[in-house]
Amino acid sequence: MVFQLRNNLLATAIVMLTMGTAWAIRGSFGHEYGAAWAGAVGVLSLLVVSGREDWLRNWPAITAMGAIGWGMTGMISYGQVVGYGKSTDFLNVSYGLLSLFLIGGLFGFLGGGLTGVMLERSRTRKPDWAALVTQMVAGGYILWGYLIYQLEWYMTPPRSELWAACLGAALALGWFMKRHNLKNAWYLALSTMLGAGFGFAFGNFVQVLGNTTGIAFNWWNVMEYAIGFFGGLGMAYGLFHRSWPTMALLSKKTHYWAGAFVFLLVPLVTITSSFSYDKISGLGEQLSIANPMQFYVDQWLMVTGISLAAVGTIAVQFRTLRAGTDIRKKVLMAFFTTWIWYKLLQLILAGTLYEYHFSSDDFAILNIVTVAVGWTFLKGNVPVHHAVGNRTFNAKLIRISVGIVLLLLALSGIAMNIHGELPGEQQRFDVKTETVK
Repeated sequence: MVFQLRNNLLATAIVMLTMGTAWAIRGSFGHEYGAAWAGAVGVLSLLVVSGREDWLRNWPAITAMGAIGWGMTGMISYGQVVGYGKSTDFLNVSYGLLSLFLIGGLFGFLGGGLTGVMLERSRTRKPDWAALVTQMVAGGYILWGYLIYQLEWYMTPPRSELWAACLGAALALGWFMKRHNLKNAWYLALSTMLGAGFGFAFGNFVQVLGNTTGIAFNWWNVMEYAIGFFGGLGMAYGLFHRSWPTMALLSKKTHYWAGAFVFLLVPLVTITSSFSYDKISGLGEQLSIANPMQFYVDQWLMVTGISLAAVGTIAVQFRTLRAGTDIRKKVLMAFFTTWIWYKLLQLILAGTLYEYHFSSDDFAILNIVTVAVGWTFLKGNVPVHHAVGNRTFNAKLIRISVGIVLLLLALSGIAMNIHGELPGEQQRFDVKTETVK
């Protein structure tokens, strides 16, 4: 009993540290593909610590679906919302934190939900992916149009309001899971939603608190780390507290397409959009590089060399899909390769590999080392717990949600009173006239 508890806690901690670090790295890349890469790393850590052979043999397809779920919400603009949390009145601050709870919750619900739908696939239950995608697209488009263009419920003017589209897609996904009795996926989606939602809002509070200290630190990145850290907690909790069916082995063609998406398309778009000549030239100016063109070529040589080595290493692991021993070690290799590849690209983008300078990003290396050490103490599989009844879980969900909202309201009261004007502060409401700007 003690051994099982220790194993579960260690496995959960590994997922939390992995997801938090991946999401912090994502802060250097942004948007959908950066979020997809971070989500892929987090889902891979979940598969590795589970030790389930049926999942490990399907790791490319599961990773791809998790990446899509976590990545699609990357279209949401939340810079203005973070600014609301830096205000000095309760209405704006609470609005900012609760909005971030919703945005983070959408990340978690879609990421955890789509991962869960894939994991609940068995020989007798095969999700209708065409119907699900169609319903999510339709739900996103309809709700976005209705909330934004009909009701004009703007969360973050004048920025993009695609949070409404993601909300519509999430509602369609939830409806699909309920109609098809995908109880495990539903449980995983909701638990991940609560973790990521709380993490994003709490991270904003920590960011405000950190800015008041005057300590030179990337406090914005702390907020991004928090959504991954607590989102990882929710995802691990949701996975380990359900009894999952045995997953049928998918076709090689499915895994090849999934692998091409996760390890070719996502990195390609992320790299080409991040390592443009303008961005690297700007970095060269900061580092006082005498020959900008040579610096540009050097950067791309490093990116290309590291990427080719990573893709080659991951490609070798595809041989274990249907046969072979030590499949867990093979997936572990793919996991660390993907994670370290992502981190090295960040170091190149920051110019650290060209001219070292300490930054808060270096703490990611400590996290990676900690996870590697933690893995050596993880023995055997992480057993799932008994399935929790829907009524019991739904009641627990309501209590946790209410508790989180009350806590965020309390944190809003604290945040508004601990600082004066902060850089990046935004006002959604004019408190004096009580009108929406």
